[in-house]
Amino acid sequence: MAIIVSAAAADAMPTLSAWLAGAGVAHGVHAVAANPRGARRILHESEMAIATVRDLIVGATAGDPVFTRSANGQPDHIAFGFADMAFGHALIAEIARPAGDPALGEPATQRLHAMAARVAASDATVLVLGDTGTGKEGLSRMIHAKSARAEGPFVAINCAALPDTMLEAMLFGHAKGSFTGAAAASEGLFRAAEGGTLMLDEIAELPLPLQAKLLRALQEREVLPVGATQPVAIDVRIVAACNRDLAAEVAAGRFRADLYWRLNVVALELAPLADRRQDVRAIAAAMLLRHTAQGQPFAWPTPEALAALMAHEWPGNARELDNVLQRALLLREGDRIDADDLGLSPAAAPAPIQTAPALATTDGAVTPLFEAQRYSAHEAIRAALEATGGHRARAAQRLGISERTLRYRLADLRAA
Repeated sequence: MAIIVSAAAADAMPTLSAWLAGAGVAHGVHAVAANPRGARRILHESEMAIATVRDLIVGATAGDPVFTRSANGQPDHIAFGFADMAFGHALIAEIARPAGDPALGEPATQRLHAMAARVAASDATVLVLGDTGTGKEGLSRMIHAKSARAEGPFVAINCAALPDTMLEAMLFGHAKGSFTGAAAASEGLFRAAEGGTLMLDEIAELPLPLQAKLLRALQEREVLPVGATQPVAIDVRIVAACNRDLAAEVAAGRFRADLYWRLNVVALELAPLADRRQDVRAIAAAMLLRHTAQGQPFAWPTPEALAALMAHEWPGNARELDNVLQRALLLREGDRIDADDLGLSPAAAPAPIQTAPALATTDGAVTPLFEAQRYSAHEAIRAALEATGGHRARAAQRLGISERTLRYRLADLRAA
């Protein structure tokens, strides 16, 4: 259900509606009386008399910003001044955001989530790509929540977290006595997700023999438990996730091409947090809400702290951001989180790309072909980065590759 913003709140905060739209929060500006089916409202402080516990009261203050959670029949209340407006609007958006929807503030991320919502309405297999900690599981859960399978289970497994010997039995189940220690039969995760969604995280870690069995399960819509003689029909939607370039894994012979094309019906790629500055603000607001227990004072970041958060490169993505905020909440000296409380060191300069070898040596020996190809790739990447002033997205566009592939190529060259 869309959020209703009262006319008084919209007049008092002229940019609020634009911020909510930018954060992907569905809303409409109406008179207070327009409240169909008890929808949640954002009201101005002057409308406190008509507020219910489900509403959010907003206002302005010349002093420190405040956020008070609903308690004893009173609604949530938030007030801030101009200096804290950026985080204040992000906080309002995260308070109003429906449960289960990932935090976002970047237009590109909003477009990605809009596409994910469209895909969710189908039963298509989805491949979610992105570096570790960019929010692949959150996006997968959103796809499940917005699908016709939302009432069914959502089951997630990290394929890299289990030994190869256990993966087949974990995925497909096993019969009693099928191997040492199998004292009872197990249905496996495919059948545990019956009628719902199974998320296979880090799918590139699956060994090749198991990839073949997974392909058959996807094609035939049935699984054969370990030790069983009869397959079992399944009704499961698959969302696969990976932090590697699967196309490159296929080219290297580490991932089956037929399975890749079976999974790559719809691919959604999450950019690193360093490329999603406005998402940092939204995710920080959501995390601080989650880490502040009921009855505890809410610790607002200062404008300087917010600027430091948005300027950081976040090599660990959202997991690093979460650690930084939890540490700041524990170690801060004042009521607010200041830049010094974050413990963020200045961003380290990237490792230089080593110079590729010459194509021919002084004794006339010719460089092997793979080294010549590596040299050509290095020169093309260097030229593209120089031409775009170091802008990776534009450099990748010039090279005709994705930004993700460019990052892998840079990492490979630096490791050489």
